[in-house]
Amino acid sequence: HSPMDVCMCQGILPAHADPRGELSAGQLLRWMDAAACLAAEKHAGVSCVTVSMDDIQFEEAARVGQIITIKAKVNRAFRTSMEVGIKVTVQDVLTNVEKTVSVACATYVAKPVGAGKVELEPVKLLSAEDHLEHSLAIEKRRIRLGYFQVFQNLMQESNTEDTFEEEDAVSTELTHVQSIELVLPPHANHHGNTFGGQIMAWMETVASISASRLCRSHPVLKSVNMFKFWGPSFVGDRLVFNAIVNNTFQNSAEVGVRVEAYDCEEWIKDQPRHINSAFLIFSAVNDNGELLPFPRVKP
Repeated sequence: HSPMDVCMCQGILPAHADPRGELSAGQLLRWMDAAACLAAEKHAGVSCVTVSMDDIQFEEAARVGQIITIKAKVNRAFRTSMEVGIKVTVQDVLTNVEKTVSVACATYVAKPVGAGKVELEPVKLLSAEDHLEHSLAIEKRRIRLGYFQVFQNLMQESNTEDTFEEEDAVSTELTHVQSIELVLPPHANHHGNTFGGQIMAWMETVASISASRLCRSHPVLKSVNMFKFWGPSFVGDRLVFNAIVNNTFQNSAEVGVRVEAYDCEEWIKDQPRHINSAFLIFSAVNDNGELLPFPRVKP
């Protein structure tokens, strides 16, 4: 291990599983955020908060009774932010076979105490892999910053008057799901803010329900894009989650989720704070593990 590695091991219990007996994606996102935050704080020496989690890919399912290992490592430190690489593997205790479950890249910002300022130390590079990840981090950061601008431009240029001819298409309105959660002390992290991993887990739940409206099966989360935190929320906030299927492709569906927070006063005045958005890609499989097609949707 390099000095900034964090390694967490966890046995998968029935309480961690979804209806298929596989590790819930929401639970895994909680663990990934916790491990990555520990790695970031180990490097920074101060509290850190999640800014975004990019390119989350889910490659293998993990099942009850198996052992999950999450490794998180600071790839590069910028002035006040860090890129943390996350890799999740699963080990079958009977066969000892180990497989990669998920990989992701997260950004954390150091939060100094009081009026102090943080200037993060550079990461000690011990291996060829460390050097490669360090070099890639600056490019990934450039892509991240440009990605949002490209997305904003696409939103402005998109043709909202598109004609839609397909007769058997399902209205996306049927996939709209709204959920409201009250943030309680068990949902807070060690800084008193709503734990980022908990928000991710709630988002995965509402997105999964949205996708399930189109398939007679339990949707399987394959990847998450643009998981960005725009602002914090706190104990006592009401979080409103809105999910809808944006589009379907032959064997997958994209679900958009938007999260808004209200304190008591904002709740009465209907003044939401937009704190998070993400796009989640789902597939659907039958009991034999075969991919099921999604119907076309009409916006």
